[in-house]
Amino acid sequence: MIALGIIGFIYGDFAQLWKFAPAWMPAHEVLAYACSTIMLVCGIGLLFKPTQALAARVLFPYWALIVLALKLPVVIKHPLVEVTYQSMSEIIVVMTGAWVLFAADDKRALRTAQLLFGLALIPLGLAHFFYLKLTAPIIPSFIPFHTFWAYFTGAAQIAAGIGILLGILPRLAATLDTILLASFTFVVWIPMIVAPGPKGATWSEFTISWAVTAAAWVVAASFPKKNSETAT
Repeated sequence: MIALGIIGFIYGDFAQLWKFAPAWMPAHEVLAYACSTIMLVCGIGLLFKPTQALAARVLFPYWALIVLALKLPVVIKHPLVEVTYQSMSEIIVVMTGAWVLFAADDKRALRTAQLLFGLALIPLGLAHFFYLKLTAPIIPSFIPFHTFWAYFTGAAQIAAGIGILLGILPRLAATLDTILLASFTFVVWIPMIVAPGPKGATWSEFTISWAVTAAAWVVAASFPKKNSETAT
């Protein structure tokens, strides 16, 4: 969250996000910097036990608002364009991480967050198939068989999502997906960051991928260790 806030201030990322906001919503640029402030302050709040609960209470409705106000309308407007679902799903994953922290003692809310997380993984996996020509080239050159890994990781995301939705080893599915997301975050984006050239978009992709990975880790840890307990 801290990194997202800093990147938002440096590159104005959320100014780009808020361009999708309804026309009646005023002061888009102000809202963009307010987003960066919220993420920065709440990210710091998550680091300290006395402020963790308050930070989670702010972050959950914040990310829910981003989904409902900025991402869902684009999906509704372009229902046949897969990337709109992918973009929304990234934010949904982050939102579910905040939701788990917010509602850790509410079993029904926790289960809803877990199911929504599982559902969000499916568009993330499908994007690897729909946009193979964009996914395969970003895999580092030292890794062979780019097309295979693009398909494999996409299929793994979909399988993890289905496993969580159907209650088939959901903790394992979420944990393995977290490992996959972490691998993608650091194997793909770190080399791009250290490579020469402009870094604005790369830093943005890295930080959101980092946030998605952290949120997936939070959700994975929320599943009971015993699969028999998950059904409850």
